[in-house]
Amino acid sequence: MKSQNLHLIAHALCPYVQRSVITLKEKNITYSRTDINLAKKPEWFKQKSPMGKVPILLVDEKHTLFESAIICEYLNEVTPGSLHPTDSFEKAHHRAWIEFGSNILNNIASLYNAKDKLHFQNIHTEIQGKFKYVENELSGRSFFSGEKFHLIDAAYAPIFRYFDVFDTFTHLNTFSELPKCLLWRNALKQRQSVQQAVSQDYSELLKSFLVERKSYLSKLI
Repeated sequence: MKSQNLHLIAHALCPYVQRSVITLKEKNITYSRTDINLAKKPEWFKQKSPMGKVPILLVDEKHTLFESAIICEYLNEVTPGSLHPTDSFEKAHHRAWIEFGSNILNNIASLYNAKDKLHFQNIHTEIQGKFKYVENELSGRSFFSGEKFHLIDAAYAPIFRYFDVFDTFTHLNTFSELPKCLLWRNALKQRQSVQQAVSQDYSELLKSFLVERKSYLSKLI
């Protein structure tokens, strides 16, 4: 990769930022990072981010990338080695399930915003149903398709991290009947890049964020 001063614009809790950071670390890419307050977005950020979301990657003074999936693909392509399978179908298959993971993240947002127990339980049931689909695709080894870490693993690590925090104050048992998901979750938790993708106070930051939602989940903390 040619010498670049890559600068990631981020937020401490964003799972899509985590996905990008994991990729940066897996590819041993040097970068700098600025976290912003999404409730009070600076003017310069509004000009750089057409979607108004993090992450964005400032490649140089003139070039900016947005959307985490695109950022991760770019980082993968401009550095040696690949975090994608070589087989064309398998690569497409991974990309499809990465998109499915983004859909699960939308469900998780609905889960922590649910105002009552019934709504919360219905959404959790829907999430479990989606993980049953994932279970059927898993290798039953450390990562999604075996022992090699891929971009899809970077995409799902932040998803599982939510449940690491939820499990400290709830008894959801989301993966109790999904042994391959549980194995994958635990393997990702041990990965250095995954551990380093968030600050040490991530759990407390997330709990504070959840309390502010004034939702059903907030009352359990």
